[in-house]
Amino acid sequence: MSKESPLKGKVVLVVDDEPDVLTTLEELLDMCEVHKAQDFDTALQLILNNTYDVVVLDIMGVNGFELLKNSVARDFPTVMLTAHAITPEALNESIKIGAVSFLPKELMTELEELLEDVVLGGGKRLWWLKSLEKTGPYFDEKFGPNWKDKNKFFKEFELKMTQQNSERHTNS
Repeated sequence: MSKESPLKGKVVLVVDDEPDVLTTLEELLDMCEVHKAQDFDTALQLILNNTYDVVVLDIMGVNGFELLKNSVARDFPTVMLTAHAITPEALNESIKIGAVSFLPKELMTELEELLEDVVLGGGKRLWWLKSLEKTGPYFDEKFGPNWKDKNKFFKEFELKMTQQNSERHTNS
């Protein structure tokens, strides 16, 4: 008997300019109520007029960073899912604005598990550490093996998250 997903019954917004990606995400997240948007204006209206347990945003084609600002302003845990904007700069910008995670579309099959972690973690940014355990090898291959050491912003962010995680476990 399989365990029921913590995503069951959650309301998730997925935004991508590619219809096949939206269809795939809806199938992957079939235990959720999935709202879909294929453009910036539709997505913005959905973000401003609804409540979401999690928001999943593409970056390119839908002005994902601007949507991220609006989603974060509404306190929706938001995951960036992209194929073309896989750069240290896009990762840094996602973190700065307030995304809880960043997933390359090539790893889209990991999305359900990642969103379960986000929901179970109350949408906290500490999940960056857990998601990087899975995506780290991908980024190492894409950006080079020492990319974190060369990226001052990310290195400082990772240290801050590690300290917060350590403090949280000490105070538990």
